[in-house]
Amino acid sequence: MQRRAVLSAFAGAPAILRGAAAPPLKLAVIGLVHGHAGGFLRRIAGRDGVTLTGVSEPDAAVRARYAKQFKLDEGIFHAGANRMLDAAMPDAVAIFGDTLSHLAAVEVCAERKLPCMMEKPLAVSIDHGRKIQAAAAKAGIPVFVNYETTWYRSHRALWKLAKEDKRLGAFRKFVVHDGHQGPKAIGVQPEFFEWLNDPARNGAGALFDFGCYGANLCTWLLDNRRPNAVTCVTQRLQPAIYTKVEDEATIVADYGGSQAIFQASWNWPFSRKDIEVYGESGYAIALDPVRLRTRIGKEPEQTSETPAIPSPEDGEVPYLAAIARGQIKPTGLGSLENNLIVTEILDAARRSAREGRTIKL
Repeated sequence: MQRRAVLSAFAGAPAILRGAAAPPLKLAVIGLVHGHAGGFLRRIAGRDGVTLTGVSEPDAAVRARYAKQFKLDEGIFHAGANRMLDAAMPDAVAIFGDTLSHLAAVEVCAERKLPCMMEKPLAVSIDHGRKIQAAAAKAGIPVFVNYETTWYRSHRALWKLAKEDKRLGAFRKFVVHDGHQGPKAIGVQPEFFEWLNDPARNGAGALFDFGCYGANLCTWLLDNRRPNAVTCVTQRLQPAIYTKVEDEATIVADYGGSQAIFQASWNWPFSRKDIEVYGESGYAIALDPVRLRTRIGKEPEQTSETPAIPSPEDGEVPYLAAIARGQIKPTGLGSLENNLIVTEILDAARRSAREGRTIKL
């Protein structure tokens, strides 16, 4: 299945790049302190058509741990991104540093005209987000932001129901719940916990870590509309653990004819990533990656499993491969256009919580 997925991502490329003659896609990784790096490395391990040629990470202990865990040649590891990229000569780059480091990582990729993907969110501030956009535009490189929820089958089915089939009518309310029991409770790696608890490196706490998911999905469903205003309330329910950042945040985005509520928390009793979308004539709730619950008009409520998403839009690895091969450009949930608006919402929410007032955009 993995081989078919990767090869389908190359469909439409020049003949010399297709089939058995296609050279493997050379990937490099900048940063390992984001805990999602491990999942990415697992997804590319043993995958036909993809080769990991370089990894950079300043922390020697983290480098050694990942090399041992994934049985990787220590020769591909470097402390700095510049030296690694020069040695690895990759076709594309995946960025798994803290959020503050995203700008510097994109800039070194831009210098070498390398397409890149970063783990969500885009940036710690709208200023950083715009500098990332400027660096990408000047170099002419594609950049996209990876969210786990981008690849949810239920979200694609919700889009079709609401946007293509227009079964829900005009949007009225969005309610998005994202988070888990907290980084400490779920046992994230110490280097991951350290920067999540640092407002300079993370942007905030749960507000940026999980508020970005709802902002991303609603911006997508609303065709990249910016809200009129943003109001946010934050709390620190576990101050002994989260000493520098909030662990609870509720964002309310006013879109004029509709309202969005993003509930970001490190205090849920269980991990969750779900979205409720209410329209004039019905609702759709993406319960998890696969299931969609709907009630429309006089029809009874029903829950169904949604169809699979065709490659290369079924995961970040085939999607990044297709981008690097020049087959597609980042659009929708991963696009810079969407994620600059996400960053603007998060930036305004942070100000709102700090100043105790609604921020007009």
